Amino acid sequence: MIFLYALFTIYKKCDRIKKRCFYWVKNMTRCKWCNLNNKIYVTYHDKEWCQERYDDQYLFEMLILESFQAGLSWECILNKREAFRKAYEQFNLNKVCNFDEDKVKELLNDDSIVRNKLKVMASINNARIFKQIKIEYGSFFNYLKIFTHGKRYVEINEVSSKLSDDISNDLKKRGMKFVGTKIIYSYLQAIGIIYSHDEGCYLYKNNLHIC
Repeated sequence: MIFLYALFTIYKKCDRIKKRCFYWVKNMTRCKWCNLNNKIYVTYHDKEWCQERYDDQYLFEMLILESFQAGLSWECILNKREAFRKAYEQFNLNKVCNFDEDKVKELLNDDSIVRNKLKVMASINNARIFKQIKIEYGSFFNYLKIFTHGKRYVEINEVSSKLSDDISNDLKKRGMKFVGTKIIYSYLQAIGIIYSHDEGCYLYKNNLHIC
């Protein structure tokens, strides 16, 4: 009995510590756009947004998700992210490139994702072009470095730039859809090439280095 009581006491203390930690983390100052009542959004802000992630798997996933964002909120897309992963075979590039008419019908009947036919068709088309770029340059990040010259940028309160213009225009010439300059700018923020945490955010930095 004493042993069980001791375990219960430790559990209660741990539970209180967890609650205090959650309260502390929740009340840290973040970027103005971050909805503190949405744990998915907060976790994305804290652990992913503007962090360097240059592996092709991640770059492909984020490009597809960003293309679905057009006309919608990023929060909406993030809330559906796990559903998108399931529907898009965990964003396996080769599998998405091979999506056929039956798979398109399946996606359009899946109410857990964004059922926009133009965007669904564009996502498959963009996957095939992404693969071509990957073959041409060795990786999609190598392609992006043609424009970034291996630099990262600190920019706040912007929605587009010459960098996003140039990448957007080139992707459009290659045949990609839903890759306007604002979408690409948001994409570059998502993968860490553009660092945009507000000055008041606890993650704010004004000096960056890239590997």
